[in-house]
Amino acid sequence: MLVYGDAKRLERADMLCAEIASRLQAAQHLPAGIERHTELVAILLRAGELVQGLADLELAQMGADEISASRQTGECLLLDLAGLVARSWRQGFAGPVVVPARVARSLANSQAPLSLSIREPEGYAFYALYPESYLEAAAGSGLPADTVVIGLRSIGTTLSAIVAASIGAAPPVTLRPIGDPFQRRLAVAPQLAERLLRDRAANFAIVDEGPGLSGSSFGCVADWLEDHGVSGRRIHFFPGHKGGLGPQSCGRHRERWAARPRNVIDVDDLLIRPSNSARHLADWIAHLVGPLEKPLEDVSAGLWRKTLPGDRWPPVDGRFERRKFLAHTADGPWLVKFAGLGDAGQRKLVKARLLADAGFTPPVAGLCHGFLVQKWVSARLMAPPEFRRPAFIAHLGRYLSFRARSLPPPAAQGASMAKLCEMAMINTEEALGRAAASRLKTRFGDAERYNSTILPVDTDNRLHRWEWLVEGERHILKTDALDHSSAHDLIGCQDIGWDIAGASIEFDLTREERAGGAACGRLRRLVARSKCRADGALGNLLSRFPAGPVDVGKVRGRPRGSPPAGGRSRALCEAPSAPDRRGLGWSRSGPHATLPPINPVQHIRHRDQILVVGIEALACGQPLGPAGRRASTPGRRGEPQAPRLACRDSVRP
Repeated sequence: MLVYGDAKRLERADMLCAEIASRLQAAQHLPAGIERHTELVAILLRAGELVQGLADLELAQMGADEISASRQTGECLLLDLAGLVARSWRQGFAGPVVVPARVARSLANSQAPLSLSIREPEGYAFYALYPESYLEAAAGSGLPADTVVIGLRSIGTTLSAIVAASIGAAPPVTLRPIGDPFQRRLAVAPQLAERLLRDRAANFAIVDEGPGLSGSSFGCVADWLEDHGVSGRRIHFFPGHKGGLGPQSCGRHRERWAARPRNVIDVDDLLIRPSNSARHLADWIAHLVGPLEKPLEDVSAGLWRKTLPGDRWPPVDGRFERRKFLAHTADGPWLVKFAGLGDAGQRKLVKARLLADAGFTPPVAGLCHGFLVQKWVSARLMAPPEFRRPAFIAHLGRYLSFRARSLPPPAAQGASMAKLCEMAMINTEEALGRAAASRLKTRFGDAERYNSTILPVDTDNRLHRWEWLVEGERHILKTDALDHSSAHDLIGCQDIGWDIAGASIEFDLTREERAGGAACGRLRRLVARSKCRADGALGNLLSRFPAGPVDVGKVRGRPRGSPPAGGRSRALCEAPSAPDRRGLGWSRSGPHATLPPINPVQHIRHRDQILVVGIEALACGQPLGPAGRRASTPGRRGEPQAPRLACRDSVRP
C-alpha cells in the first residue's frame, strides 16, 4: 500500500541566508535558558535545510555528489552553528552566545537567488529525534578528532554536523543515497571520493535517522567504503534507534550491523532520565505550569486509553503515535506532546493558541523545546446520536470555518487531485484487484478539473468520532487538531471541502445529506458564512458516491503480519483488547522495522462496489495512503518499512 508522502517546498537561498543571519543576531541578545537554546537549534535546522537544498541542487545538475565551493561553505557553516548548540547544551544553557566571524562570511557567500527544493526532516517534525541525542552519542563513542564524518541527506545534514562538533572533527561530508529504496547506492564523483578516502586507516562515522525496513541507506555507504579499501572495523554507525535492520535487508548489511558499533542515545535517556536537571523535560514544564507532583507519566502508544472504559477504546497503532506524557500538578494534569523541533513546533504553538482562544481546543501553556503543553481536560466522549444533532453540526461548521478563516496560511500546499486519485486507485487495486480500481477510476472521471478551484487551507484532516469531547453540559472540544494537515503523509493542507466531505463520511450522513441535504447542506452553509469559499469542490465530487457499507470479507494479498494503512479507522482498524494497554507495539527509541507484527484487519468497508480506501481516502483526513511512496516506518526518507494502520494520535480520546 502507498502510505507516505515526501513533502517538499521551494525556498530561495538568499532569503534563507538573510533569515538565518537575522535570527542569529537576535539570539545573541536573548537571556540564557532553554528558550535561547531552542532558538539556536531552530537556526541550525534552518541552516541544514539551506545546505541540503544547495547540495541536492548540485547533485541534480551534476548527477553525482562532488566537491564544490558551495558545499564546503555550507559544511563549515553547519559545523560552526552545531558548535553553538553543543556549547549551549553542555553549559546548561548558560553563558554568552558568541557567533564565529566566518558564519557571516559563509552566509554572504551562499546568498545566491537560487530556488531550492527543501525536504523537511521527518525525525525533527514527527518522531522526537533530537540533535542533542547525537551530541551525547558522539561524546560517548570514543571516536577521535580525525574521524571522517558522513551525513546522509536530508536529516543527516545537521546530525552529522552535530557529531563532528561533538568529537572535534573536520566539517562533515553529506551524501544522498539514490536508487531503489531497498537497494540504495551512491553516486560519488572522483574529487569527493579522493577526499573521503584520503586516509583509509581513519575511522568513518555514518550518520542518519533510521534504519528502515532494509537499512540500505546506511548499508550502501558502508559498502562503498569497504569496496574502496576501508576496513569494516573502521566503520561506526549513528542511527536514530537501537533496533536492528528490517526483513528487507541483505545478509551483508545485517552481519555488519550486528558487528559494528551503533551509537544511540534515545529521547528518554536525553530528556526524561538525565542526571542534569537543567536538561530535564519535567524541569522545563514546571516553569510553565508549576511544580510537578510526580514524575512525568508516559501515555504514548495508546496508554492514554487507560482513562477510558475498556469497551470504548479507540484503535491505535502505537508505533506511529507521537511521544506524549502527562504532567501532574496541583491544578490538574497537563498533556505534554511532541509537536516538532524548530519552526515546525512554533507553527503548532501558534495554531494551538488560536484554536484554544476560540474555545475549540483545550488551553495551551506553551512549548518546551519541541513538546507542546496543553491542558488535559476531564470530559466525556461524544455519544453516536449526538453527531447528528443540529447543535453539533453548527459547532462543526463554526470550527471548520474558523480553520479556513483564521489559521495562518499553510507553509506548503498538499497533494494535488491527481496524486490523491492515484493513491486511491493504487491502494484499491492492491486490496481488491484491477477491476475494482478500474471502476473507481471511472467514478473519479474528470476530478482533476477541480484543481483550479481548490483553495488550500489548514484543514483538520482527522474528524474521527473519538476526537470529540463534551466538557460539562454542552461545551464541545476537538482533540488532535494540530498535526494532520502537516503529517507524515502526502495529503497535507487541502480545500475546506476536504473536511466537509470527511465529516459526511465519518458521521454517516445519508446519500441525500451527502448531496447537499439537511445536515451536510447546513454544514456547507455554516462554513460559507465565514466568507471562505465552501461551495465544496471536493464535497461535490464525493457526493457522487452513494453510502451504505457492504462487508467484502477479509483483506487478501498482503504480506503475512502486515496491516493495511488507515482509511476510516472504525472500519479499517480493530481496537486491541482492554488488557493490552500498551497498544499494538512500540519502541521508546522510535518506530522501526523490528517491531512485532500487527494482526491484519479482518474486514474493510465497501461503497457501491468501490472500496472505501479509494473513496474515503478522498473524503476523510486519514487516508489509506498518499501516492508517491510505499509504506515505510520513519527511517531513511523514501526507504520502505513496516506498513501502518490508521493511528490514533490525539490530544485526548
